[in-house]
Amino acid sequence: MTDTRQTALIVGASRTLGLGLAAEYLRRGWDVIGTVRGARRTGLHDLAEASDGRLTVESLEMTDPEQIAALRDRLKTRTLDLLFVNAAITRGDLPIGEVPTDMFTEVMVTNALAPMRVLEWLRPLVAPAGTIGVMSSDQGSITLNTDGGQDLYRASKSALNQLMRSYAARHAADTRTLLLMDPGWVRTELGGMEADLSVEESVPGVAETMERHRGKTGLHFVDHQGQVVPW
Repeated sequence: MTDTRQTALIVGASRTLGLGLAAEYLRRGWDVIGTVRGARRTGLHDLAEASDGRLTVESLEMTDPEQIAALRDRLKTRTLDLLFVNAAITRGDLPIGEVPTDMFTEVMVTNALAPMRVLEWLRPLVAPAGTIGVMSSDQGSITLNTDGGQDLYRASKSALNQLMRSYAARHAADTRTLLLMDPGWVRTELGGMEADLSVEESVPGVAETMERHRGKTGLHFVDHQGQVVPW
């Protein structure tokens, strides 16, 4: 009997939104590959032990090109129906003039450059009708930035959006769906404890939105409710 289960690779799945997405796709009957940084045990390992072999944990520091290449080699016999990069960092709410150069570089590399390397290098593993996505934010929207604040984080997500726009243009004939996902304002380390949504409230909407966009070619910037986010 042929195994028809779909496979998702979620990069940055050790906790909060990434871990929630891994659990959600398991609940939906998918096989899941989730990445964590280093060898430290995480909630993803606990989820894998309870998954009856349907969740595989891989180690990846996505800012290291050699590790991305090694992951690609380890997964070269797999076909992905979803490749989704969730990982991102923030380093506090400093006015841009007070941001040290090394902090600027760290956030930009982690939030913009590294996710795009992952997409570019792992793209051949994604099925022609599959989905490629990254976790963006409404804070990356220039249109919606009417209050300021979080200068560096906003800039990194805007950069990610722009790079995805270029990626989509470069692969205009590609049949895969491309998504920039805004999960809403979620209570995580990034979102803070005053945020509107819990992980459990955000994640099903993120997964459902990605499912509803399957087969829609081109690039879409949407939120967890399926609404278009302005650039």
